[in-house]
Amino acid sequence: MEKGSSGSVASGRLERHDGYAPLRDYAAIGDGRTVALVARDGAVDWLPVPDLDSPTVFTAVLDSRHGGSCTLRPTVPWTVARRYLPGTNVLETTFTTALGTVRVTDAMTVPDTRLTPMRELQRQVDGLSGSVPMHWSVTPRFGYGSGPTRIRTRAGVPVASRGADAVAVCTWQAGRPQCTESAISGRFETQPGSRALIALSFAHQEPLILPSCAECDARLAHTCAAWRRWLGERTFGGPWQQAVERSALALKLLVFAPSGTIAAAATSSLPEQIGGIRNWDYRFSWIRDSAFTLDAFLRLDCAREAHAYFWWLMHATQLTHPRLRVLYGLDGGARAIERTLPLPGYQGSAPARIGNAASDQLQLDTYGELLQTAWLYAQAAGRLDADIARRVAEMADLVCRLWREPDAGIWEVRSRPLHFTQSKMMCWVALDRATRMADLRLIPARHADRWRQERQAIRHFIETHCFSDRKHSYTRTAGSEEVDASLLLGLLYGYADPDQPRLRGTVEAIRRELAHGPFVHRYSDADGLPGSEGAFLACSFWLAEALADCGRVTEAADLMDQLITLANDVGLYSEEIDPADGAFLGNLPQALSHLALISAACALTERDQR
Repeated sequence: MEKGSSGSVASGRLERHDGYAPLRDYAAIGDGRTVALVARDGAVDWLPVPDLDSPTVFTAVLDSRHGGSCTLRPTVPWTVARRYLPGTNVLETTFTTALGTVRVTDAMTVPDTRLTPMRELQRQVDGLSGSVPMHWSVTPRFGYGSGPTRIRTRAGVPVASRGADAVAVCTWQAGRPQCTESAISGRFETQPGSRALIALSFAHQEPLILPSCAECDARLAHTCAAWRRWLGERTFGGPWQQAVERSALALKLLVFAPSGTIAAAATSSLPEQIGGIRNWDYRFSWIRDSAFTLDAFLRLDCAREAHAYFWWLMHATQLTHPRLRVLYGLDGGARAIERTLPLPGYQGSAPARIGNAASDQLQLDTYGELLQTAWLYAQAAGRLDADIARRVAEMADLVCRLWREPDAGIWEVRSRPLHFTQSKMMCWVALDRATRMADLRLIPARHADRWRQERQAIRHFIETHCFSDRKHSYTRTAGSEEVDASLLLGLLYGYADPDQPRLRGTVEAIRRELAHGPFVHRYSDADGLPGSEGAFLACSFWLAEALADCGRVTEAADLMDQLITLANDVGLYSEEIDPADGAFLGNLPQALSHLALISAACALTERDQR
């Protein structure tokens, strides 16, 4: 097995198209509350403030002309190499020019024990050799660029504001700031051993704090130490250790510290097809991801994160109990009204949306994923709180009534509801986990006999209506002949034994019809929307894990090795990828892609160690 890519360094000059950087060229930095995207050319093109799901102050990734950004780069031709500082989510970018070399260190700093800005973006510039002319510019556009920004100075410091939002641009040895009606900028030259600092101090409905240079330096050191301390507590020694560690750090970026939940991605409306309309807001927490999330936290010894996430999940779902929403806000709210922003979208991919109408869909697989999550938590903790145990049992009762209904499926299609096979399989999983917990007296067992009866009825429906004798495979929907990569989850969640011929045939059908090399598409038939999409990265990792479960460990390991190389230069994955050129598509960094990587890597490593 290959040891895995470090994803640490890539060289070359970034080429923008109509002002837009390739999605593959973005790194992410964050502080547990929000996440910024930094392009390889030194531009911060996305930053919501104060929180990950808040309106943005930099939105150039959706509007390159008017969205606002924070740029920092040499004024002469350059090449670039970058990496995350080892064990951290602090980004290091090195620009090499004919005149010399300069290093930029970018971080969203983690608060320490002193009074700190509400949010802080630090950009430290170190001269390594020669003399390099640098230019920086801050063009804030609060509220997704929806209104004018006012720029004034306070105590000699440039401050941009709009309504209850403000950002101070504090600089040291970075040239004299110049202010216009729309931007704050400066120029300076680096020398060997020189250091400049640009710190953006944000405020939202609170006083604006102007930090000192010494305070900024201390916070950056504290931030690096905090990330390294957190990663040092993780345990994984498998063959893809570096990829798993980077995925763990990427997931930690997406954990919303105030509530303990995890966002599906850090961005909104990055397209699944360039120029297409499949552009969604992923800054919510999906029930679909819950079992993978808790499993990853437990496997990586993230006990605090596992506990916090499970309790957030129980709090959020209590608001709609016993029914589940497809997704919930990071604060636990159940509303996610979808609306369109007046932005052109990434490379003209409109509409740009915030909110997500999928929240109102019926998606039956969520019940299986939530009860699997409860099962994993109960196994780890040895018990469930009495109120939670009662609610879990009531959800199982609801599944007995709901499973016969058509739904939107795991992929939240916007066509008419259908009887999706994977949805039925996950209803089976829900009742299977409920009966297991009842047998162990973890939840009330008074309806366990009905759960067993309905579990058998679900299996009968699947085996009778959702299997193609011609393809030797389960099908996407009842009575169809199409396949769907989500059927792999039937194997991964234990719907049937991996030696069962029908599941093995399903794996083969998915490889035959949906896979092209390491790339796996979700499905091939209509979904109610025009256009197409890229290969779905999580499905590729699911396939690797399914192959291992079927005993085809060498094939699974070979596929994993190929998939590891598909990460960008700093080890991140988006939602999808274009098989033709490897371009990233969809929102990023994508939690489900990294969760699927961790699950597959852990499963293959555990099998290899047995």
